[in-house]
Amino acid sequence: MRLPADGHWATVRDHLVDRIPKLAPERIDAMLREGRIVGVDGPLGPGAPFTPGGFIWFHRDLPDEAPVPFGLDVLHRDDDLLVVDKPHFLATTPRGGHVVETALVRLRRDLGLPRLSPAHRLDRLTAGLVMFVLKPELRGAYQTLFHDRLVRKEYDAVAPFDPGLAMPRTVRSRIVKHRGVLAAREEPGEPNSETRIELIEHRDGLGRYRLLPRTGRTHQLRVHLNSLGIPIVGDDLYPIVRDRAADDFTAPLQLLAKALEFTDPISGRRRRFESRRILASWSGAEGHSAPAG
Repeated sequence: MRLPADGHWATVRDHLVDRIPKLAPERIDAMLREGRIVGVDGPLGPGAPFTPGGFIWFHRDLPDEAPVPFGLDVLHRDDDLLVVDKPHFLATTPRGGHVVETALVRLRRDLGLPRLSPAHRLDRLTAGLVMFVLKPELRGAYQTLFHDRLVRKEYDAVAPFDPGLAMPRTVRSRIVKHRGVLAAREEPGEPNSETRIELIEHRDGLGRYRLLPRTGRTHQLRVHLNSLGIPIVGDDLYPIVRDRAADDFTAPLQLLAKALEFTDPISGRRRRFESRRILASWSGAEGHSAPAG
């Protein structure tokens, strides 16, 4: 944390009390007594003076996390890559209130791979394929594949069936996600997102769709299906934001990262990985063998 260039605080402690209201003053005092807040010259004491523009370091307390009661399946592992089938509700990497209950932390711990790093990320509520890199020096090469849109991504989704919607179709729009706002939204302007949507089959008022995104905006697939009037089954954000308890693992979002296909930047080989999971709202679909939740 960088301290402001100016301010009225006499001590680092006083600044932290004002800056981190979610952290009780008593907790800050305890961290200072225990030497858990460190400056460039070492641990800071309770009376350490505020230094404008200085830097301090500390590990925040881990939140109490509800254990995610679903397994993480390894589909592929070689000297360079690890590909897993992630369940719904498990975040890819630590963020916010999710630290221990994330795919990265589980894999580092369970497989003994402390240097493992993600090549890309998948939303916590979305199940399916996530790719990790075993060697830090190769991470950039694989991340560049995703950054440069050289990975063909294929998703499955279950959403209402509307016979009036012509399929297949391509949706292009401008999606904006503002900090602190849960849901993204479409705004007028130059499109920055594109998704091809194909109807695979339908029954009982529901459709199973293949989604092929060309871009990777936040919540893009969810926003695009919602804009067509067919929001994905189990979506807690679109069209209406609904609160969900941290330990509520029922009715998962019916969105699955089904396939990843790309030319390996190291070996030059063409690679394709496919999820074995199933979307619960389409449990009779062919070509699946394991539940997504």
